Amino acid sequence: QVQLVESGGGLVQAGGSLRLSCAVSGVPFNSYGTGWFRQAPGKEREFVAAVSRSGSRTYYADSVKGRFTLSRDNAKNTVNLQMNSLKPEDTAVYYCAQSIGTSWNEIPAARPNQYAYWGQGTQVTVSS
Repeated sequence: QVQLVESGGGLVQAGGSLRLSCAVSGVPFNSYGTGWFRQAPGKEREFVAAVSRSGSRTYYADSVKGRFTLSRDNAKNTVNLQMNSLKPEDTAVYYCAQSIGTSWNEIPAARPNQYAYWGQGTQVTVSS
């Protein structure tokens, strides 16, 4: 059974930091690239960041570039999203997901339909 479990969300003031983690089980972890998406109330799910299966390549949405850092640990089957300089507009439910059909150093796509497995999400709230 595939499980992706996000953790680390919470309430933080603007300018603060949070570190989200995604623990993956039930699938060969390094067979999939991983992405993070977020969804704010009344808005569509949007791409945040993605990392290749190897962990050596990352890609970020313009809105988070320079503030968020994505890393993966293939030995621990986890992916971490370090979020710094948080803004109120970063408030959303954050989801991690495993992509399909990517090669070892290929960055997963930014489209949700390219991801086969999803976690339940973790709430991030940034107060002004």
